[in-house]
Amino acid sequence: MPTRILDEELLHTIRGRAAIHDRANDFFDDDLADLKAAGYLAALVPTDLGGPGLGLADVAREQGRLAGAAPATALAINMHHVWTGVARFLHDRGDASMDWLLEEARDGEVFGFGYSEAGNDLVLLGSRTQAKPDADGGYTFHGRKIFTSNSPGWTRLGVMGLDDTTDPDNPVIVHAFVTRDDGGFEILDDWDTIGMRASQSRTTVLDGASAPADRVMRKIAPGPSLDPYVLGIFTSFELLLASVYAGIADRALELAVETVQKRTSMKTGKAYSQDPDIRWRIASAALAQDGIWPQLEQAAGAIDAGENLGAAWFRQTAGIKVRATETARYVVDEAIRCSGGSTYFNRSELGRLYRDVLAGIFHPSDDESAHSTVAQSLLGPLE
Repeated sequence: MPTRILDEELLHTIRGRAAIHDRANDFFDDDLADLKAAGYLAALVPTDLGGPGLGLADVAREQGRLAGAAPATALAINMHHVWTGVARFLHDRGDASMDWLLEEARDGEVFGFGYSEAGNDLVLLGSRTQAKPDADGGYTFHGRKIFTSNSPGWTRLGVMGLDDTTDPDNPVIVHAFVTRDDGGFEILDDWDTIGMRASQSRTTVLDGASAPADRVMRKIAPGPSLDPYVLGIFTSFELLLASVYAGIADRALELAVETVQKRTSMKTGKAYSQDPDIRWRIASAALAQDGIWPQLEQAAGAIDAGENLGAAWFRQTAGIKVRATETARYVVDEAIRCSGGSTYFNRSELGRLYRDVLAGIFHPSDDESAHSTVAQSLLGPLE
């Protein structure tokens, strides 16, 4: 079974486009076409459904490599992989309810993640979006989703909303999928950020977007849940997201090493790689970064192996996400400090990584949420 899909030639091509898309603030249509042609969007589809059968640990590594070439492309593709990761999580545990998604990913459909909402710090545990039941067991969705990465590219969008009208005493969060061709939504052209620009993570206004009954995946009471669907979302999202930022850090460290070996000090006549202070910064960044991938691979490998940690998955994967994103920010910062003032120019790849890596603090689980999760696992819930 293969463990890689992305070859070095493709990554080189994608890296060559990253600065262009960043400068233009446009979507990576060319990267998406090439990644689809390479079969990368079907990476997690198991062999019994006609896919290459890569595991979550394999795809995490591939996402790190892709992020090292084009962080915004990797971030947006991540949201597709999150959904194939959820479907694979269920499939491997004997639940075929999302095999349709794996089959559609195999056949070229692109999935987006429409969950984030402004001011909703409950994330998966609550929703500001209304889910209104129709007469046939389906739902329409009404609300505003933010940070919808891959907005120009998705053909299927996973959404959630609150149904508090069917049984007001027992509201449920409805998880479902809507289809781009069916409409009922508006994508705003509002993505003008300092980093991760090509991801085009635009606001999506749901105004009657419809999910038929067979695309309603779960109806779950608000609040904490150990439903495998929720566990699949949380673990896939956190670990694949961590891999993107770990990949950014890998690339920043690589660029820093290259730069200090080329730059020469007028004071000493030697390469900056011989400067003790520079060497300390490079080593410090590497020491921090060396601890991230083993954590990622251990957790992703445990999921691939079918381990059941129950609620402990929340603490473990939220912690990895926070450590990966915070470490990546540190590594990029040290790389820039070693590499000189040229990194302050927009033409610098390290300067772009500095802007891109900042996005890591905004993804769930954020620092506060992760601390709350860990505190609850150790101390129990707040009274």
